[in-house]
Amino acid sequence: MQPVAQLLPALPTVTRDLMGTGVSFALLLLVLPSWVRIRWGTRHPWRELGLSGSRKGPQRSRALLHGLGLAAALLLLISLISLGGHWGYWLGDLTLPELINAVLLGFGVGFVEELLFRGWLWGELTLLIGPRRAMPIQALIFSLAHTRFNLGFWPMLGLLLGLFLMGMALAMSRRLHQGSLWGCIGLHGGLVGGWFALQAGLIQWSPQSPLWLTGPEANPLGGLVGILAMMVVLAFQLTALAKAARP
Repeated sequence: MQPVAQLLPALPTVTRDLMGTGVSFALLLLVLPSWVRIRWGTRHPWRELGLSGSRKGPQRSRALLHGLGLAAALLLLISLISLGGHWGYWLGDLTLPELINAVLLGFGVGFVEELLFRGWLWGELTLLIGPRRAMPIQALIFSLAHTRFNLGFWPMLGLLLGLFLMGMALAMSRRLHQGSLWGCIGLHGGLVGGWFALQAGLIQWSPQSPLWLTGPEANPLGGLVGILAMMVVLAFQLTALAKAARP
């Protein structure tokens, strides 16, 4: 963040970036409630964004745990295939600072990005183009925002598709939890923090690991296993929504 770099030039780049991100997030939290209150015409901005509302604390906790459990199942699938195919080797060497880093990274990224994409962006798109088109459009924007375009055509296409499916699954998660963002935060944060923990010291992946397993740039969502897993998650979510809609 340029202002931080000018004010504190002696700080390491990583520290300046973290401070810049923290300042940006603090400004977002200050501005967003007023924006939603005026733009969306509501007196309860945090409820509309999915962070609070009539749902009780234990219900929000269950939604969060449901998302974390789903993320753990997806990462376990990739880990078992890696270990079973001898493309990865179990180390089990995760230090306490690395564990804390994984938890903070997962919760931080999950909270911020879900507030932005499944909270604010989805709400804005719903006002502009209606709920039916808003869901895939928010997933497409989420995918484009997280994809690197220097990977080559097929790896880039796989990552775009995997991230799009993830954006759809996260939106479905919010619907299943009656508008609450906490299930989305659990799933998104669990995937980010869990993958960091696996790479930090739990599993050593072989350089010969196939791209269809680990995905481009070590992002499993762009691999065949990640794409198929997200499709299965979406299928279960659609089935659950259909059952919930029955009288």
